Amino acid sequence: MVQNLKSLVVRLITPDEQDKWNELMTAHHYLGFRILVGESLKYVALLDGQWVALLGWGTAAFQCKARDKWIGWSREQQWKRLSFIANNQRFLILPGVRIPHLASKVLAMNLKRISADWAKIHRHPLLLAETFVDHSRFSGTCYRAANWILLGQTRGYARKAGRYVLHGQPKTVLVYPLHRKAQQLLSAPFLAPELTGGRKAMIDLNQMPIEQENGLLAVLATLKDPRKRRGIRHSQVSVLAVAACAVLAGCSSYVAIGQWAADLSQELLKRLGCKYHEDRKQFIAPSEPTIRRTLQSVDADEMDQAIGQWLFSQSKGNAIAVDGKTLCGSGSENQKPMHLFAALVHKDITVVAQRQVDRKSNEITSFRPLLEPLDLEGKVVTADAMHTQVAHANFLKEEKQADFLFTVKGNQDTLFQDLRDIAEGDFSPCLHPTRKGTR
Repeated sequence: MVQNLKSLVVRLITPDEQDKWNELMTAHHYLGFRILVGESLKYVALLDGQWVALLGWGTAAFQCKARDKWIGWSREQQWKRLSFIANNQRFLILPGVRIPHLASKVLAMNLKRISADWAKIHRHPLLLAETFVDHSRFSGTCYRAANWILLGQTRGYARKAGRYVLHGQPKTVLVYPLHRKAQQLLSAPFLAPELTGGRKAMIDLNQMPIEQENGLLAVLATLKDPRKRRGIRHSQVSVLAVAACAVLAGCSSYVAIGQWAADLSQELLKRLGCKYHEDRKQFIAPSEPTIRRTLQSVDADEMDQAIGQWLFSQSKGNAIAVDGKTLCGSGSENQKPMHLFAALVHKDITVVAQRQVDRKSNEITSFRPLLEPLDLEGKVVTADAMHTQVAHANFLKEEKQADFLFTVKGNQDTLFQDLRDIAEGDFSPCLHPTRKGTR
């Protein structure tokens, strides 16, 4: 019964258990055992400390029509993202073990941990698990009981020596999403950077307009091109679009941007306006040196302002925070550290405007120039006590038609005292339900 499985444990085998696992799988699995294909993991299930089941996972099948149709990815995406799928190449309940619900319970427990284990061993997570069930031998009940999705049948081909050979024994295809957005992530034009070990993207590039009217390419086309026309291979718009998308995807160095660009699909290179090479018959990405030279030649402030306003126009957040940060390591013995003053959208922490504060000035004088280009009508601007200034409040309310929320501290001693003197009962009652014991 199910309660007999309370002590069940599913874990990775240890190095000294390799031979035992291999021998048992070779002796008792109907396919025998030689190796697991590609990136792989081996698991053992123990009940009261005794081995009761073995599982082996390897690289996904190169092609599977039912699976590929369900994901909805292109052939190019398939080859680049196949590593995010693992195939249950071996599953064995050891001889003599007859326990109801054991197989489905083992599968469920294995699926809960396999992505984290895969990331630890192979440096990337998994999004989907797949398996092929031979119905001439098995019904596949344990997979259905573990909530796997039945997609259809294979065509009865097997890959041997680099080519596909018809064996005439179709198998049932089942998959199990290891991420709630597995289909979306695998088929999305831009791959989420956190899947390849990068930082989480500032924004979802798949939701951003690129080639449409008022999209990224149109915004970048307004920037001046300072390069000499001789020798130009890539348009400035395409190079800047690649660089901007790479940074928004989490890249923080020229090398990272170059690698990100090199991994772009033909579809994305085309969408970003990259050069089409007539001899190669394909779109080519700008190289890291080309990206570096182009970014160093363009007016950085002009580009920053253009992209910032574009990001702001795409954001759904209604609250904007202004804040300043001093860059660590940017100072020297004879020079103060660099200080940046930025406007960020509260909802997604996207920087939509920033300025370098003059070393002989402060954030107060940069407040208006920072927010002047942004359309703040109907928005709420938040700031710390330094910006609790009458001029700032008037600028936001009268000129930008925006609301504001400023912190009041001792730098505005009269206002601070006036607020402290207001009785609690003078405030309007809250229209929203509050938790017991709070106001």
